[in-house]
Amino acid sequence: MINEEKVILMTRMASYEEHEGRKDISITHYFRGDYIGFQVLKSVIAATFSFFALFAVYIFYNFEELMQDIYNMDLLAFGKSVIIRYLCMVGIYGVVSYVVFASKYSRARKSLKHYHDNLRKLSGMYDK
Repeated sequence: MINEEKVILMTRMASYEEHEGRKDISITHYFRGDYIGFQVLKSVIAATFSFFALFAVYIFYNFEELMQDIYNMDLLAFGKSVIIRYLCMVGIYGVVSYVVFASKYSRARKSLKHYHDNLRKLSGMYDK
C-alpha cells in the first residue's frame, strides 16, 4: 500500500533537488570564508571595471571643459578625489557583497540541513 506521507515527502525533496538544491549544494562545497571571499573578490573586480567605465564616460562627456581647464586645475587634488571616490565605491560595494553572500551561504546551509533531516525522516519511514 502507498504511504501518502512518504510520497509527499519524496515529492518535496525531489522538487528541492531540481531547483534550489543544485545551487545550495554548489555553494556549500566551499568553506564559508572561501565562498564569501571569492564572491567579494568578484564583486570588487566588477566594481572596479564599472568605476573605470563610468569615469571614462565622465571624461568623454566633459572632455572639452577638462582640456580648457587642464592648466588651471590642480591635477593632484583631482587625482586624489578620483581615488577617494573609487575607494568609497569599492568599499561600499564590497561590504554590501559580503553581507549578501554571507546570508546566502547561511540560507544554503540551513536549507541543506533541512533536506538532510528530511532524508533521515524518509529513511526512518523505510525502516518501519
